[in-house]
Amino acid sequence: MQLEEFGWNQVFSAAFDSYRQRGFSPGRVCRCHRESFLVWTPEGEFDTEATGRLRYTADSPDDWPVVGDWVALLPGYALIDAVLPRHTKLSRKQSGAATEEQILASNVDVVFVVTDPGRDFNLRRIERYLLMVSESGAQAVVVINKVDLMDDPSSWAAKVAEISGGRPVLVLSARTGAGVERLRSQISSGKTGALIGSSGVGKSTIVNRLLGYERLPTRGVRDSDGRGVHTTTHREIIPIPGAGLLMDMPGLRELQLWGGTESADGTFSDIGALADNCRFRDCLHGVEAGCAVLAAVADGGLDRRRYDSYLKLRKELAYLETKVDERAALETRRKQKRLHKQYRGISKRGGAKPF
Repeated sequence: MQLEEFGWNQVFSAAFDSYRQRGFSPGRVCRCHRESFLVWTPEGEFDTEATGRLRYTADSPDDWPVVGDWVALLPGYALIDAVLPRHTKLSRKQSGAATEEQILASNVDVVFVVTDPGRDFNLRRIERYLLMVSESGAQAVVVINKVDLMDDPSSWAAKVAEISGGRPVLVLSARTGAGVERLRSQISSGKTGALIGSSGVGKSTIVNRLLGYERLPTRGVRDSDGRGVHTTTHREIIPIPGAGLLMDMPGLRELQLWGGTESADGTFSDIGALADNCRFRDCLHGVEAGCAVLAAVADGGLDRRRYDSYLKLRKELAYLETKVDERAALETRRKQKRLHKQYRGISKRGGAKPF
């Protein structure tokens, strides 16, 4: 395969210029397992790891390779020495109390949010996924799998269309193949797609159907509660015949958002359109007089559950912004303290003197 088939373009080529001049080679991370990486290059696949320099200087998740990254490989050793700037970045807040970003994948052009008509179907969860994709910079497509289990597929699609903000909604069956070609058409050559969603919605089965053979292991849902069982354990990019590249991702048990409040405004474009008619430009759509959003809720033009979801997500993101700012300020103070201690040490040894 050529680099262009991996998703290489002029933007990445320009970012790689300084490395090219020093003899580095470009590659794309197609699979990760802890600190080992499988990298695609024009010369073939290489199992590799990060250089000591990268390990030492990586201060944040932005510096560490993830699936989808374009990287600079050290001449003669095929070790990852640097990560090129990302075109898109699919992230969530790490589980637990720590306010840290977890980058799930990068340089994805279109994200397929997969659900099914069973117990997984939840419009509020789909809204969270759409917000996550909006923040990433990628395009979003909602996929309702298992059409063979639906009495009226069009009604399910209509429910999602009401909250999708004009994004495509595909209804298909990975088991029978019905509608799968519509998904294939969304990822052209040189483009990268990714499948996200809960365990058991059929993400791996969709990949196998597109490939035409059982490339990935699959398992059914539990009989006890109808919930999916984790089968995919790592993120991996897979070439799709007659299309581009598709990334299969493990099911997300927890989806804590990472981003700013503007992401909510972009995802809830219908509420944003209503907000343009509010009396006050800084209206929070809570108790303000002349609020067009509240008026729409009152007269039934806006579903109360969608309005509540919008307020909840904005509040969650506003709180996250506050915690991120606090963490950044704390890190700045720590750096200043370290620099001050270093300066005092130099002065005591007779080095640099104050002006």
